[in-house]
Formats: sequence, C-alpha cells, structure tokens
Amino acid sequence: MEYNLADLFESVVDVVPDREALLYVDHPGSGAERRLTYAELDAAANRIAHHLLDHGLRPGEHLGLHLYNGIEYVQTVLACLKARLVPVNVNYRYVEEELVYLYRDADLAALVFDAEFTARVAAAAPRARRLRHLVRVGAAPDDAPALDAVDFGAAEAAGSPERGFGPRSADDLFIIYTGGTTGMPKGVMWRQEDLFFAGLFGGAPSGEPVKRPEELAERVAAGGAGLTFFPTPPLMHGTSTLTMFVAFDYGQRVVLHRKYAPEEVLRTIEKERVSSVSLVGDAMLRPLVDALHGPLRGTDLSSLFSVSSSGAIMSETVRAQFQALVPNVLLLNNFGSSESGSNGRAADDSGPEKGFRLVVNDRTQVVDPATHEPVAVGEPGRLAQRGHVPLGYYNDPAKTAETFFQRDGERWVLLGDMATVDEDGIVTVLGRGSQCINTGGEKVYPEEVEQALKSHPDVYDALVAGVADPKWGSRVAAVVQIRPGAPEPTLEEIQAHCRTRLAGYKIPRRLVLAPAIQRSPSGKADYRWAKAVATEAQEAVDDSGATG
Repeated sequence: MEYNLADLFESVVDVVPDREALLYVDHPGSGAERRLTYAELDAAANRIAHHLLDHGLRPGEHLGLHLYNGIEYVQTVLACLKARLVPVNVNYRYVEEELVYLYRDADLAALVFDAEFTARVAAAAPRARRLRHLVRVGAAPDDAPALDAVDFGAAEAAGSPERGFGPRSADDLFIIYTGGTTGMPKGVMWRQEDLFFAGLFGGAPSGEPVKRPEELAERVAAGGAGLTFFPTPPLMHGTSTLTMFVAFDYGQRVVLHRKYAPEEVLRTIEKERVSSVSLVGDAMLRPLVDALHGPLRGTDLSSLFSVSSSGAIMSETVRAQFQALVPNVLLLNNFGSSESGSNGRAADDSGPEKGFRLVVNDRTQVVDPATHEPVAVGEPGRLAQRGHVPLGYYNDPAKTAETFFQRDGERWVLLGDMATVDEDGIVTVLGRGSQCINTGGEKVYPEEVEQALKSHPDVYDALVAGVADPKWGSRVAAVVQIRPGAPEPTLEEIQAHCRTRLAGYKIPRRLVLAPAIQRSPSGKADYRWAKAVATEAQEAVDDSGATG
C-alpha cells in the first residue's frame, strides 16, 4: 500500500464501513437529504469508476468536474482516484470561452456536469478535441441544445459496485485548477503522496503525521465517530475538497449543501451538531454574523469547535463580531494555496494594527525571488515552501520554471505573496505581489488597506485597486459596499478612519460605492473587476474635469 488517496480511503472504509460518511442537503430547508455510510459511498464511487473504464477512459487521462456541490461530485472524485484518472475541478461560473480554454488546457478526455450547464457545455465541448465522453447529472432543461451525454443515474446503475481495480501509485496525479486573483486558470499538478502530507496534514491536522500508509486506518479503527466537518464553499474550490478528504482520513462525517445559504448553514450546524466549519473569508463569515444578529438569533451552536478560513482572511473586525456571538468557537485564519497546501495560521496579534502576521510551518521561508535565498529580518521577499510541493503547472513549462525551483536538494515552490519575517520567525504577509500598487515609489498592498476599510462600522465589504495617476503613477482606490441602511460615507470620512490605522501614502484617494463586491463562488477577491470599476470611476471624474 502506498500514499495513494484511493488506497487510503478504501482502508478507512474497511475498518468503519457502517459509519456515516456523508450527509448531503440538496435544497436547504426542504427536508430533502441523502445520507451515505462509508461502505455505501465506496460502492457508489466504484460504480462510476467502472462506468468510466468501461467507456474507454484510461489511467492518466483527465476528467473535469463541472458541478455544484453534491454526492455526484464526491462520487466522481473518488471514482477518478480509484480508476487512476486525474480529477480536474471546473469553475461553474465560467462562460463559453473560459470553458474552452480550461477544457483544452487541461486536455480533458471526459466531463461530468450538472444539467443546468448543458448549454455552456454544448457550446464549449466541440471545441475541445480530446473531450470524448460526457456524463450529465440531472435532466437537461427543455430548451437545452442537443448533446450526446450519458445520464449519471444510468451510468451509476450500470457500473459494478465492487472494487476490482488495478494497483495504484503514490505518483498518481491530482490536478487543482486555480484562477487566483488574476490571469487565466493554471492547473497545479500534485503527486498524491505530496498532497496527502501538504494538503491533508499527513492524516493528522492536529497531531503527528502517519509514518506508513497502513497507520491511517489503524488510527481510525482505534478512534471513534463524533466529528462532523462542514465545508461550505464549493467543492470546486481546492480547500473544500481537501477539507472533505481530511474528514475521511479521520473516518468522520462530512456535511454538504448544494450552495451557500447562510441561514441554512446555521440551521444545519444546530441540527447535525457540526464540529468544524470551513469557509472563505469575510464574504462568507459576515452573512453568518448578520443572521445571528437577526433571524437566527439564539441558534444553538454549542457543538461547534472551530471555524476556519483559507483562500481569504477573516478580518479582525468580523472575527470579533462572530466571537462575541459564539465565544467558545476557535476562529482560525489558515494560510495556504493550491500550490503549497498549508503554510501556517494567523498569529494571535494579527490584525489591522500589525498586519496579517503568520506562524508558519518549518517548511516555509521568506526568500529573495531572484536568488531564492532567505531574506534578512525585515526585508521584503516572497513566501516559499519546500518538500511536499507540486510538480508544476500542467501544460505550462514557462510558468513552472518561474514558480518551482531546486535548493539544497529539495523541491521548492515560490508563492505569489510578498512578506517579511521578524526576529521570532513570525511572518507578516504584505499581499500578492501582482496586486501591489506603486504610488510615488511607495508600495501599497491591497489586503492591508482592505483590513482598515472593513473596520469602519458602515463598510460591509471592500476591495482595493490601483488607478492611473499622472503625478504618482498610481493612486489607491477603494471599492466599497456599505451595510444595508447605513449612510453613504464620504471619501473624507473613509480617509479619516484609515489614517488611524495606515501610513499616509496608503490612504485611499478615490472612493467608489458599489451595490455589491464581486467575488468568486468561493469568496476570493476579484481584483480585475475592482480595478475595472475603479478605473471607470476615475475616467468619469477625469472627463468631468473634477478633482479627487
């Protein structure tokens, strides 16, 4: 047995077959739900794996998952791993041209998709020459174009529930496509062994990683049930899928909703006695706070041990609001990426005054991006991680060469985040280098300004971008969504608030009020949108001859 995700999952199934593995709620509030034990989930995944192999898919080929959260998503990921196919996540918000790019770039041979995406799939699939097998979940809409796709239910019914698969390898791939905050998506290629240790904590998020593959099931057999993990973002976001696998490595239960509905999340936590919730930043935490202040006041969250965020930070302001409502819950700002797995967690003194400070693991350093050597205390550099890191980006040797390197006989990945390190080894994350605003030679990182903006009582959400300035090169612009019913703040009021937390050159010089802040389905910032909105507002001011 090797550190292969399918082998490890099956080893857990064999010791706790009758334990509940998955609860899926299709339409929260409707009462429609499905529960599967580990044995039932294993058999369901076997059926889809056999269907794929029976229809000509071969180990090493790539399968796209163009799906909302659901049992079918979990089945298909596990089926890919069992059949040694490579699962590829597809952002379900993509339109035709973006889908064509991803289908082609990922060399998809098969695609499993939700019926409501039929029109987009029908437009994009013929332009991806390697894509030859389609499986549709649910009935196609009446007005959907004709598409040669197998019904998921029929595929499941025809496939064998038994295992009967060939040997697998720790080198089998798992690809996570990441759109990040800019540019076209990139496929991060993970060996499954590396992903197990870097993204799944070696089977022990809070303890000693396993030392041999067989030890995982031994730990599960020796322990008991009782924990429920609730990844609330879409499974097509890498963090949610990895959270699900962490739960399976523990032999515990996973709860899924099809889509994020804050009030229903709280009701499910109460009803199912959820232990741990994962989400993405303020965009998902703040609606929980609002619901607990309003219609869900008094919800019993006593079972909840932790709420963790990855992919975007929970600001200190919103964390404090939630903590006041649920004082016994541990709030964790985890830091990591599709390219690194976990890097660490926020330090206790992290916040608007000192910045986003990070306690990193022993595999993470701040390095000079040119020499790859560690930087001196206080000097800016790029975060990097060694050891269990990806092999590179699929179909992109140039970007792979820029991002991955060898040092001291180990593989390293150079992340996009700028940072400094202090005498105690605490890292202060400055922000994404690609989003850095250069104003008169001074560097401003949007995340730092956003933290200050969100501490304003009338600001609900905010993104920061740079707009052109004839004197300084760029100026800081804030795109702000105000709280419902709150008065519209003026630029001067926002500046006065920020001056108590930021140096003068970081203060926003342009304020744009937006009805809503645009983010990805997983809550990540859409900086391209923010820059476009801010630039359009700036150009309108320039055309009018106004100053600001």
